[in-house]
Amino acid sequence: MTGVPGRDTAPHAERSLSDLLEDLASKTPAPGGGTAAAWATAVAAALVEMAAAFAGDRPEVATRAGKLRARALALAERELSAYEPVLEAARLSKNDVTRAERLHIALSHAADSPLEITRTAAEVVPLARELRISGNATLQGDAQTAALLGEAACRAAAQLVELNLADRPNDPRLSELRSLLAELPG
Repeated sequence: MTGVPGRDTAPHAERSLSDLLEDLASKTPAPGGGTAAAWATAVAAALVEMAAAFAGDRPEVATRAGKLRARALALAERELSAYEPVLEAARLSKNDVTRAERLHIALSHAADSPLEITRTAAEVVPLARELRISGNATLQGDAQTAALLGEAACRAAAQLVELNLADRPNDPRLSELRSLLAELPG
């Protein structure tokens, strides 16, 4: 994680899974749920990439999945600092006249990266579903795993958006979120 003394500051995409999980388990505010949702999205996209490669006639799906994987990894990095301004605003004295407004603004901005994660995961899911149905039959389980991971990541990131925008019930991002979630099964 960046900015924490004694911790590896290499981008998460360049670190081992074991190191990532150690960071996630540590008593620090980040990485947290948003980063985990982005990682799950990247894993789902990688599975789609692999399943599409074996499908033979799906190079465009593999290419799109590769771009989604890269986007998810970039969002995982972005998410590491997305909530920091919220924590800073929350630490202000309750007597600070700017506290409530700063917290309100920080929470609004903190909703942006999980919304992007939701959008990205929502793009992975139909690709995975398509490959589960019409891809290489021996990779049906991999495509199904990708779909389920993508759905879970989408729902998890969406929950973070809803939490961050709880004091903004008319925010248009919530309408977009509902539309994205409506496309998921169940």
